Amino acid sequence: MRNATKEALVVARRPDSGGVEGPVISLLANHFLVKFDPSLKVYHYNVEISPNPSKEVARMIKQKLVESNSGLLCGAHPAYDGRKNFYSPVEFQNDKLEFFVSLPIPTANTGSPFGEWNGFQQKQNQLKVFRINIRAVSKFDGKDLSSYLSNESDDWIPLPQDYLHALDVVLRESPMEKCICVGRSFYSSSTGGTKEIGGGAIGWRGFFQSLRPTQQGLALNVDSSITAFHESIGVIPYLQKRIDFLRDLTQRKTRSLSDDERKEVEKALRNIRVFVCHRETVQRYKVYGLTEEATENLYFADRDGKNLKLIDYFKDHYNYNIQFRNLPCLQISRSKPCYLPMELCMICEGQKFLGKLSDDQTARILKMGCQRPKERKAMIDGIVRGPAGPTSGNQAEEFKLHVSKEMSRLNGRILQPPKLKLGDGGHVRDITPSRRDRQWNLLNSHVFQGTRIERWALISFGGTQEQKSNLPKFINQLSRRCEQLGIFLSKSTVVSPQFEPTQVLNNVTLLESKLKKIHRAASNNLQLLICIMEKKHKGYADLKRIAETSVGFVSQCCLYPNLGKLSSQFLANLALKINAKVGGSTVALYNSLPSQIPRLFRLDEPVIFIGADVTHPHPLDDSSPSVAAVVGSMNWPAANKYVSRMRSQTHRQEIIQDLAAMVEELLDDFYQEVNKLPKRIIFFRDGVSETQFYKVLKEELQAVKEACARFPGYKPPITFAVVQKRHHTRLFPFEINPSSNQNQHFDENIPPGTVVDTVITHPREFDFYLCSHWGVKGTSRPTHYHVLWDENRFTSDELQKLVYNLCYTFARCTKPVSLVPPAYYAHLAAYRGRLYLERSESVAFTRSSNIISRVTPPKTTPLPKPSENVKKLMFYC
Repeated sequence: MRNATKEALVVARRPDSGGVEGPVISLLANHFLVKFDPSLKVYHYNVEISPNPSKEVARMIKQKLVESNSGLLCGAHPAYDGRKNFYSPVEFQNDKLEFFVSLPIPTANTGSPFGEWNGFQQKQNQLKVFRINIRAVSKFDGKDLSSYLSNESDDWIPLPQDYLHALDVVLRESPMEKCICVGRSFYSSSTGGTKEIGGGAIGWRGFFQSLRPTQQGLALNVDSSITAFHESIGVIPYLQKRIDFLRDLTQRKTRSLSDDERKEVEKALRNIRVFVCHRETVQRYKVYGLTEEATENLYFADRDGKNLKLIDYFKDHYNYNIQFRNLPCLQISRSKPCYLPMELCMICEGQKFLGKLSDDQTARILKMGCQRPKERKAMIDGIVRGPAGPTSGNQAEEFKLHVSKEMSRLNGRILQPPKLKLGDGGHVRDITPSRRDRQWNLLNSHVFQGTRIERWALISFGGTQEQKSNLPKFINQLSRRCEQLGIFLSKSTVVSPQFEPTQVLNNVTLLESKLKKIHRAASNNLQLLICIMEKKHKGYADLKRIAETSVGFVSQCCLYPNLGKLSSQFLANLALKINAKVGGSTVALYNSLPSQIPRLFRLDEPVIFIGADVTHPHPLDDSSPSVAAVVGSMNWPAANKYVSRMRSQTHRQEIIQDLAAMVEELLDDFYQEVNKLPKRIIFFRDGVSETQFYKVLKEELQAVKEACARFPGYKPPITFAVVQKRHHTRLFPFEINPSSNQNQHFDENIPPGTVVDTVITHPREFDFYLCSHWGVKGTSRPTHYHVLWDENRFTSDELQKLVYNLCYTFARCTKPVSLVPPAYYAHLAAYRGRLYLERSESVAFTRSSNIISRVTPPKTTPLPKPSENVKKLMFYC
């Protein structure tokens, strides 16, 4: 039975040769065709190097090995993945080879607290010897890959990963030697420049590349990318930029650190590599922590066991007076006392920024990466032809690879926008978004379903006297804007507005008592609390958790600075969010889904749309749980109201552990609302990388089926699609003759509704790119939809139309969004679950866990559950 299940789990094939609806648009994609010789054999060798070197040293070893042993390697220039694999176009002389390579790499003197004295100068010129063992693993050619790409046979065959991986390594070889590699991207000073983004970080431009099987054959996806690096400056100026309380450090050289400050400085510096500037050396040191003692109180024993004071040692040996004597030293050994004074250390160039970027840093790096289509296209073309790009070396020639230097030309189609249904009370009751950006406005219109909010309250945190005096005006204008939109918001609150200092947000117990007091004053029946804050505050997380799980009402937060102008647009956006949170809806499709896709949908056979996402903690966090969220539509045929379920689960676990129970609860809720179980299930899964597709399909499809099996005799057909925003495919409008009069839109983004399901999509499987939104800034990123399982037997046109139409029903705005709403809502719900865990008072006890390297993830903290009167609402949106 197990084998039968395994055989049955074959990823869905494309049902046709692609969609045909919509006018054609000429496009370019940043996929560069790669031609290969299927008959060329590639020889795969395992490489063991001891002692284990760093990535940089491993590259140097490989280079020297190839230069010095041409005969034994039969003249080959093998491609090296930087770890344990060699790929060669010719066979080496023997299946097993052993080499010794010596390099002038200094080794720290383990007896010294600085790794730098007692004969260190002689030590620098010593050679370090590495032993390299090479062993043949396998040989393969490209015939299977060629057959897979040509899509000749109808039989299901797996993608020949080994040959594809080998070619990927070959094309990464040249950039790997010239650039710093971060994930699948490359960065160097020649790949587009750098820019300070504040806080000791610097943004570097680089490029991403990945070899992909597509309908046109093998293609190299190349895109420009940006990431943050630590600025290569002295440790003292770095700390001044990075940590607020050390800004004036150079003016206060006698300053010492409190315990909490020391912990924060240690957190900022841990795992950063530094070099010393008081002497000539190529040695690099990793910071493991800070000394408990200040520099002036540090002693160490020399070779003769004599106790030396660190400050005296630097004066005697280097004629250097240490300035910052009350600061701790850097500890540069995991276990032994090895100290370096901060002021003598510089941060090594080319280290990815390890900390979490601040809002300001994030804004600056996003701005840096925000290029209009014309500029981004020119940048990508420059990378492909450039001195550090994928075709810059001679490796490709050795493996008989030819990489095109031209972007792929293809045709997309533009899907037409749906007609939308608005509220009955307005003057305009239906609208077809006809603007080029597909936005519509609610002038003279009501929302599809407006709510009555009679019992609401307002609480203010901080704010100037003038700001607070404007609140009656704000309440009046918001109430009037709601009325214009067909939403009733009472002009008076159930209790007079409450004014609290910002500090209340720092005190969870006090905050909870204030919120409960407001709730009681509203006879425990508060529909909405509007919270105005003077600025963003970490207490926002506590406020949301207390309101939704402990007390039981929804809230809408906004900032005083945004209340200054009170534009009609701002008030409308606020009104739409409030309306959705308290149970209303913004818009519905005029022609319902059953009338648009009659082959599959019927009015009397309801369908549920489910969205699922998992959010993981920050990369430096090695203990917090991951949060999974699943949302489901609760009305048919409008399908515009979604309830959510959220769970915490094992740290960095990608598969949703409790999916069966969550889906069962959603199906139960659906039955309560519609009086029927859904006839079909359409499941959109966000946040899955291609390497996880099969695992997610196998485990999560089974979980959905288990949930259905808990209802007797219930086996609805399921469609399971993965939704990806984090990919590097970009589409550009293509003008045949840019010099003609037709080119005024050449630097614009592709229009909303642009769909691509040929040339750059998967050679066999059912996937497509859909750009459903209008890109205002930068270059639009189309969303990639990949159908892994389809018992509903959608055609390309049907599924593309369904997804595009759903993108117009998102509750928070009057424009189509870039992501299908069930996936978007799941993302918002998972973010809300993460907020529930980020309690401001828990910060103190998570810091201590940083040093411990965990063998097993810690026990997962369960999420508090939203209260009964909140959980059926879209409180997370």
